[in-house]
Amino acid sequence: MAIVTSAVRKSYGRREVLRGVSLTVASGEVLALLGPNGAGKTTLVEILEGHRSRDSGDAKVLGFDPANGGRRFRERIGIVLQSAGLDRRLRVGETLELVGGYYPRPRPVDELLVEAGLAGLADRRVRTLSGGERRRLELALALVGDPEVVFLDEPTTGFDPAARRAAWRLVGALRARGCAVFMTTHSMEEAHHLADRVAVLVDGVVVASGPPDHLSGPDIEIRFSADSSRGLSPGLAALAVVDGSDTVLRAGDADAVMAILRELYDCVGPGGIRELRVGRRTLEDVYLRLTENEMDLTDGD
Repeated sequence: MAIVTSAVRKSYGRREVLRGVSLTVASGEVLALLGPNGAGKTTLVEILEGHRSRDSGDAKVLGFDPANGGRRFRERIGIVLQSAGLDRRLRVGETLELVGGYYPRPRPVDELLVEAGLAGLADRRVRTLSGGERRRLELALALVGDPEVVFLDEPTTGFDPAARRAAWRLVGALRARGCAVFMTTHSMEEAHHLADRVAVLVDGVVVASGPPDHLSGPDIEIRFSADSSRGLSPGLAALAVVDGSDTVLRAGDADAVMAILRELYDCVGPGGIRELRVGRRTLEDVYLRLTENEMDLTDGD
């Protein structure tokens, strides 16, 4: 495994931000860490990057303890922070060459520019770049040393749709090269599209993890509002789940959906249903259900 954590804990004063987090990421795998602000995501990423100490538990990245991995460890990882301090006076190409000098085998600048969507911008001053272009430069800087593990903290913030898709292709290319990618994101679409596995962190605890499609589940939801659910047949009533003002029934395939809809029509009748929606649960549905009791008290964690 490229990344292994076991029972990692971290407190700030009396507030325990991480409460025994255990995760693994294999080489060639993308893990998306999801969670509301204040859940502990950035703290966990910073511990794995070696930028913050943990109070207890074990953490290994490429076999190194990030807390004391030193230069040999840092040469093998790449990092995209939520925000980075770039020297605005330098040119784009100069910035990549400067950072590349810290690595034993830096990748060619021209290759990085193309990969990050910055081709033709080598001579541009950093201060003249748009927000999205600066974010692409930060992504290119994370890849300078040809890393084996890449940490991406909200990597596509400020990207327009085309730039976001280009960044997604880049993450796919990293996976294909056998790189492990540990990313945080608030975009459920991004997590579903990129991640082999997602983990949901709530109040410092991983409350769910697995492939996105497995978390959202294979079932099709039939969700409706009615004046009363007492008109349901015993069979449907046994399957029904009340969710607020909605009644929810689940079916495994399209044939089962049609059978339920026919039975529902016979029991309740068209006049008894105010609203009817049929569709699969999304990763966002699952995420909102897991985090519904959490309040966003802080930013950037």
